[in-house]
Amino acid sequence: MTTGIIRKVAAAGVVAALSVSLGACTKGGSSTTNQGTSANGTTELAMWTHNAGNEEELGAITAVVDDFNASQTKYKVNIQAFPQDSYNQSVVAAAASKKLPCILDTDGPNVPNWAWAGYLAPLEGLDETLGKFLPSTVGQYKDKNYSYGYYDVALAMFSRKSVLEKHDIRIPTVDQPWTQAEFDGALKKLKDSGEYAYPADLSTGFTGEWWPYAYSPMLQSFGGDLIDRTDFKSADGVLNGPEAVAWATWFRSLVANEWVAAKGGADSTKDFVNGKSAILYNGSWSAKDAREAFGDDLVVLPPPDLGHGPKIGGGSWQWAVSSSCSAPEGAMEYMKFAAQDKYVASVAEATRNIPATDAAADQVEAFKPGGENDIFRQFAKEFAVVRPETPGYPFIATEFTKTAQDIINGADPQQALDQAVLNIDANQQSNNYFE
Repeated sequence: MTTGIIRKVAAAGVVAALSVSLGACTKGGSSTTNQGTSANGTTELAMWTHNAGNEEELGAITAVVDDFNASQTKYKVNIQAFPQDSYNQSVVAAAASKKLPCILDTDGPNVPNWAWAGYLAPLEGLDETLGKFLPSTVGQYKDKNYSYGYYDVALAMFSRKSVLEKHDIRIPTVDQPWTQAEFDGALKKLKDSGEYAYPADLSTGFTGEWWPYAYSPMLQSFGGDLIDRTDFKSADGVLNGPEAVAWATWFRSLVANEWVAAKGGADSTKDFVNGKSAILYNGSWSAKDAREAFGDDLVVLPPPDLGHGPKIGGGSWQWAVSSSCSAPEGAMEYMKFAAQDKYVASVAEATRNIPATDAAADQVEAFKPGGENDIFRQFAKEFAVVRPETPGYPFIATEFTKTAQDIINGADPQQALDQAVLNIDANQQSNNYFE
């Protein structure tokens, strides 16, 4: 998840003075950000990733690169790894100075903005391969594929079978999720028991991209959305219409009824494991700690159906090719090589995330049909909604976050949503709708 780049010129200007190599480290070759041809005729391709400090994922990506480099002699990929906090700034600064690497990773919601800004090239010759990937793991803009990811994560609710049974609360399933009335009723029962100050933890203590990623699916389950996706021009009617107001009113009621804290703790999974909440809303990354704490008593639940089916956010980190790459044929050759199911499986397994293809999932024990994490793959297949594929998404995300936080703290739902629509529509219009 990430904050995004809102406007081409303004965003680049903010960070142009930053060093492109800020905080970088290297693996698999030299640290140069430029491509070139070595003395022996091998064309070198720079690759950037946000995974400095993430040994598991960086190690898995390095293994893919090493295999590619060993498979032929025409190209050599060199990895440069950045800390995640400085990564997006480094990419924007490099784009401004025309020093982007050939291959780079990007957070899924940023792909349309970076494609529109001219950072990325469409992926050629991969349509058939990417047709087998989970839709949420392929970054698109204007009907073209610009990126693909090895994995996705899934939002879920976690609880304990013993707790739900004690309070006579039905355990929901993929086919029969809780209705809104059932979910509200469960929270009321748990609150009335006196055992919990706040029976549900929706991870409201998290910041940044978490808010649109986690809570706009609830809006979508009510029938609203962040923007009208027919043409991505206006949010009017979808972010401030009756369905959106109903979502906002309900969202606020969770706090008003003391079912959810307006601002939860910094580590909602830890709080859940320690018994502070009966229901946790978080990502699939919480499963490991929760299982270690509760074993077979843990139940993984789909989000409730708030009227238009359960929804969860989709899209995580993905790989792309820069439009300024001096050897695009080499970069595309790497992208095709790296999209093999065995690499999807190895990276997903290293990160403990949902493999992007069925064939890869069959190679990862936890995600095979019937595996302990197969439920998350089911959620990703059935319920995932990607964030709006418009270059204006970073601005939309910021506006939604502010608005949702205002609403949960008591702002009038209609007024808050109307203002958000005015701001979003003005940004879309001022950018000529990103045409």
